[in-house]
Amino acid sequence: MSELLSQLWTPELQAAFTVVVILLVILYVLSIVWVVRDAYLRGSYWYVWAIVALIPLLGIIAYCLLRPPLLQIDRDEQELEIALKQRELMKYGECANCGYPVEADFVLCPNCHQRLKNLCGTCNHALDPSWTVCPYCATPVGGAAPARRNAPRARTQQPQQAAPQQRQGRTRSPQGEHPAP
Repeated sequence: MSELLSQLWTPELQAAFTVVVILLVILYVLSIVWVVRDAYLRGSYWYVWAIVALIPLLGIIAYCLLRPPLLQIDRDEQELEIALKQRELMKYGECANCGYPVEADFVLCPNCHQRLKNLCGTCNHALDPSWTVCPYCATPVGGAAPARRNAPRARTQQPQQAAPQQRQGRTRSPQGEHPAP
């Protein structure tokens, strides 16, 4: 039996066996390094997983089954995206009357036509009911009714209309008669 074994166990076979064993040891060490690095990147307890990975095959299988699903950087990115979406949603609100989604600067609800905000009498921007001054034009906001949308145009037309009346007043006679055309 030993003769048969010595005939099969040639130097070439010994070299091949040695190469296979060395490759398996390298693969084992690399798998432990991979588990430690991956556990660290996923924000897990990497030192605990390093000890588990020392168990030759079962440690790696256990880590692959129980590891966190996302890398730490991916979790942080998801949290930032959620925060950004929440900030974008803060631009919107709901109508107190019907619950329809409305933007922050809507004056009327597009669904039920409920008045949501007042308008500034000077610049016609939407004003929050709690504001005491218009942040767009610095006009004090009182309890007065909201102005019409064409209020600034009416002010620009008043001086033009007042000028002909002043000219007519100058041409009137002292007796109060109207001037001749």
